[in-house]
Amino acid sequence: MPKVKKNRSSAANAAPYSATSSSSSSNYTTTTTSRNGGAQQAKVTSGGSASLITPNTSIGQHFLKNPAVVTAIVEKAGLKPTDIVLEVGPGTGNMTVPILQRVKRVVAIEYDKRMVREVIKRVESTPEQNKLQVIQGDCMKVAFPFFDVCVANIPYQISSGLTFKLLAHRPMFRCAVIMFQEEFALRLSARPGESLYCRLSVNTQLLAKVDQLMKVGRNNFRPPPKVESRVVRIEVRKPPPPVNFTEWDGMVKLLFNRKNKTLRSVLLTKTTIRMLEENMKTHEALQGSGGGAGGGGGVENIGSLGDMNDWVDEDGDGDGDGDGDGDEGKNKIKGNKGKKKKKEEDSDDEEMMADGNSNSNSNSNSNSNSNSNSNSKNSNSGNAKAESRVRTIIERVLSEEKYVSTRTAKMDIDDFLELLAKFNAAGIHFA
Repeated sequence: MPKVKKNRSSAANAAPYSATSSSSSSNYTTTTTSRNGGAQQAKVTSGGSASLITPNTSIGQHFLKNPAVVTAIVEKAGLKPTDIVLEVGPGTGNMTVPILQRVKRVVAIEYDKRMVREVIKRVESTPEQNKLQVIQGDCMKVAFPFFDVCVANIPYQISSGLTFKLLAHRPMFRCAVIMFQEEFALRLSARPGESLYCRLSVNTQLLAKVDQLMKVGRNNFRPPPKVESRVVRIEVRKPPPPVNFTEWDGMVKLLFNRKNKTLRSVLLTKTTIRMLEENMKTHEALQGSGGGAGGGGGVENIGSLGDMNDWVDEDGDGDGDGDGDGDEGKNKIKGNKGKKKKKEEDSDDEEMMADGNSNSNSNSNSNSNSNSNSNSKNSNSGNAKAESRVRTIIERVLSEEKYVSTRTAKMDIDDFLELLAKFNAAGIHFA
């Protein structure tokens, strides 16, 4: 009697993070119940169950598939039964489920609607179902709720922005245990003198203590990323340092543009002196009008520290573009007649400056040229005096023995704070 070959589907026995296939096509609606009892419905069209758990690498999805690594991360987070945990990018829920078994509640923020459905399906009809709240959206745009601990395996392209959004979050949380790209993770905790020490290192360590927990190989993910990964623990410093974070970042960004040069070489360039001169005039004008000079260490400025697309390449010259663009807005004259007249005068002045050494054929042009040269000399004289004042202040601050040969790459947090305080006291501002 011939044997009958049975068709066995592997889908039923597939791991939660494994893709399954189906020849049928269906539409369905997922419903996420929010904490306040409302419901959010998302209609998802799929070509079968495979699309539910197939990672979308274009948005940085790489599922952590090794249960041993998941267990180690959850253990190192030091979770308590009373904790509320924020998880960014839960994916299929491989890490969400073991976290739910240890804490009071998990708030998961997921961008991909397919994964929202998948993570909810993982806890359906289980004791953990009522402990999970899923928010569908972009974590960089969604307001974070209150939480005690953040545990996350994130898309690496949002590493910097998410880090500083967390550091700016209030009320403060206990700690964050996050998977980062290896180089980014090592830069977070790099020390002065190390090759990876950079602006990211200084800004992060100003606000938090960073510990390296474990290295995770690329083969622990599906699909494997192109880089190795590391898990770090971030503990926010309480209270935050009393510093103007916008001005702090202005100084740090300027100095790290050429971190292996001496402070004198970086700060005494013409471009830098011109920028500091403008900042000085602005602050003096604000003080004169009773507006104050800014100051303060408000947490609303911490988020600006995350705008660092240059955390890898910090060898730029630090020069800005657009010099002179601001004058156009200042010189606008109301009325068509006034605009036309001003345009003609500007045009004449430009031609005279371009051809300042040529002889004029008319008396009017000669007088205009003379006046223009006179105004230009006065303006240049005023700028020269202001630049000389800025240069003098910088040289006086850097004349101290500890700064004579100091390079940015060798400075620690206390050195940067002390230097900023001395410059501010002398009237030099970086924002």
